[in-house]
Amino acid sequence: MSMKFIKRIPTAEEVLEHIPMPSHIQEIKKKRDQEIRNVFANQDDRFLLIVGPCSADNEDSVCEYISKLAEVQEKVKKELLIIPRIYTNKPRTTGEGYKGMMHQPDPEKKPDLCEGIKAIRRLHLRALSESYMPAADEMLYPENYSYLADVLGYIAIGARSVENQQHRLTVSGVDTPVGMKNPTGGDISVMLNSIFAAQHPHSYIYNGWEVESTGNPYTHAILRGAVDRNGRNIPNYHYENLTYLAKEYEKLELHNPAIIVDVNHANSMKCFYEQPRITREVLMSRKYDINLQKMVKGLMIESYLVEGNQGIGENIYGKSITDACLGWEDTEKLIYYIAENK
Repeated sequence: MSMKFIKRIPTAEEVLEHIPMPSHIQEIKKKRDQEIRNVFANQDDRFLLIVGPCSADNEDSVCEYISKLAEVQEKVKKELLIIPRIYTNKPRTTGEGYKGMMHQPDPEKKPDLCEGIKAIRRLHLRALSESYMPAADEMLYPENYSYLADVLGYIAIGARSVENQQHRLTVSGVDTPVGMKNPTGGDISVMLNSIFAAQHPHSYIYNGWEVESTGNPYTHAILRGAVDRNGRNIPNYHYENLTYLAKEYEKLELHNPAIIVDVNHANSMKCFYEQPRITREVLMSRKYDINLQKMVKGLMIESYLVEGNQGIGENIYGKSITDACLGWEDTEKLIYYIAENK
């Protein structure tokens, strides 16, 4: 066997006992969770914004960013429901590069997954305790969901994971809203099949147990653009893309059909400064088509304290070390624009 066993990973029970959720936060989170579900169930017409850094690389700067989001949320609470991005796991196309805080609690040091699991739970809990906003994270490793199950308000399944059987089955046993991204090649049928699978009950193996799930009715689509065989980006946020997906969605007769548009990644051709322009186009499409106004529930935006990105070791506080992000001033302006024009 070509593996070196380093040390045993602590169980979820051990980590939760060591790093519990404060009791005064539990009711706050329960209320916020229901508000998010109500948006997907058409019982709340507020627009969702899933916004924050590409990757959560530093606890202090992430929490400072989220505290700013919380202040803005209070001002737009009648129009918008904001979910901060705290992405602690990063998929890597070639396997190289920074894989997120769970792998490397300190990006400049060697991986330490045992400490990483504890670090990401502490980060989520600190942000929740300070700002009262349950966050979004990516389910890169389905077996690790149990370490964060009680703190997350939203989950995304990435473009490289959406066709994976274990991701689909695990989501079917989750009661948090989960967005399935279209795969990197852009095949909408793969994403829809994933949503269909996750909304239905299954029997499967999870963390050493035989389990049964009831299905997750809040599973939905995220459009993030695609990349062709020549490496060219193909946006899928235009009006024609949205209406096509809406029609295909309806054929499957799924629960709570909903679309979130990721305005970065392949949709922006990784040009972070295009996110406001793409946002305006999506909002215009919603206003033009009453069906899209009902189905397009929100946007995913990459944003941090300082615009752009940097290399590991440059140590510019609040600047992304993965994909480039909008800076705070432009983000704040964009949020107010969305609140006025949703």
